[in-house]
Amino acid sequence: YVAAVYEHESILSPNPTALVDRQSALELMGRNLDIYEQQVVAAARQGAQIIVFPEDGIHGFNFTRSSIYPYLDFVLHSHSVKWNPCREPYLFNDTEVLQRLSCMALKNKIFLVANLGTKQPCEHTDPHCPSDGRYQFNTNVAFNDDGMLVATYRKHNLYFEYAFDAPPEPDYKLFDTPFAGKFGMFTCFDILFFEPAVNLIRQYNLKQVVYPTAWMNQLPLLAAVEFQQAFATAFNINILAANIHHPTLGMTGSGIYTPVKSFIYHDMESYGGKLIVAEIPVITTDYKTNLEKIPGRVSEKGNEQLPPLFYAEMMYDNFTFVPVWGEKGELQVCANTLCCYLNYRRAVLTGELYALGVFDGLHTVHGTYYVQACALVKCGGLSFSTCGQEVTDATAVIDFQLWGNMSTPYIFPLLLTSGITLDFADHMGWKNKHYFISKNRTSSGLLTAALYGRWYEKD
Repeated sequence: YVAAVYEHESILSPNPTALVDRQSALELMGRNLDIYEQQVVAAARQGAQIIVFPEDGIHGFNFTRSSIYPYLDFVLHSHSVKWNPCREPYLFNDTEVLQRLSCMALKNKIFLVANLGTKQPCEHTDPHCPSDGRYQFNTNVAFNDDGMLVATYRKHNLYFEYAFDAPPEPDYKLFDTPFAGKFGMFTCFDILFFEPAVNLIRQYNLKQVVYPTAWMNQLPLLAAVEFQQAFATAFNINILAANIHHPTLGMTGSGIYTPVKSFIYHDMESYGGKLIVAEIPVITTDYKTNLEKIPGRVSEKGNEQLPPLFYAEMMYDNFTFVPVWGEKGELQVCANTLCCYLNYRRAVLTGELYALGVFDGLHTVHGTYYVQACALVKCGGLSFSTCGQEVTDATAVIDFQLWGNMSTPYIFPLLLTSGITLDFADHMGWKNKHYFISKNRTSSGLLTAALYGRWYEKD
């Protein structure tokens, strides 16, 4: 099927904390919706059957609970009501944004997924009801090619979004398409947690996911395109991921991902939005990972000098590292219960320092979640203290096999190359209770090769 995602540079309110009336809010949102409309037309012209827009794309961000209120549409989060906002605009008040989105889908005969702020009044008898008597949700909406509202999803894992409430229970939301079967949806930070993202995919055996996001890149392990691809690979699914484009805020990185191929956009230099359209296969079967022989434990040869262990902070976590020296070698480094192993070879020794790092613990900055990671990274400079820094360019082409005795089945294989481009591993999978990833020559200089494990039970 043909899919489209649009990375949108949203027109933002100059003062998001100021209180404005509904009319001013609609004017600002209308300017963003005008751009959406052009992109829907362009995507439909290229044969797209579905288009996905980013999180916060219509209203922007940095609101307070009261300042976002005029920007919120009313949405009934109910399965029983069948509603076409374009054809039946009179059914509910404060649905101007939904009406425009619905009409775009209808006019262009395309499935459309967008993110907006929604409101829902609640009774004080409801124990979860906020004191101001209303819920405010960060909401994805999906329309079919007739403009019918077919699914709404309320973001569960909020990322410092004080204007919004998390729904009392996680939403598991799917919608059906004639071209690729069922799609699931979740938003941004949700991708790092079991609920509802992983549970949704497992419970419904989903093969297609739409993913609006407003993601700030964090190298070396959590650049948007890097993690989006790893997620598609780990769960053997297609992901249509639309991010916001605000390079000054570190926000870029969208794509259409299959387990074996990606169509991505990552640009921290230029301004303006970007439409990606790609034809991808409907996944029906599971790709089997090829298992190849994994060498045994690294033998301790008595006479060899082991490289020194050192510690450095990577993405706010204290990693234990060992330097990757010479043209080839076998290394191991452990922390807590996790041991990481690396076999490597490089044809040309460049003047770059690489290191193999391990972390097995609770990540506590900008969210709390338990990580098990084995990571081969290029360091920022030549001293050990630069390992773990954000690096975007590299020249060393490395053959490697990286494996670890992970305690969780949820492993996201990361493979990032120079200029924030993606590469695919030759082989990956479980073997002898170890998860491994191997690559016989990266397509360009290696930035990061990592196994990023999420141990959800220990969050």
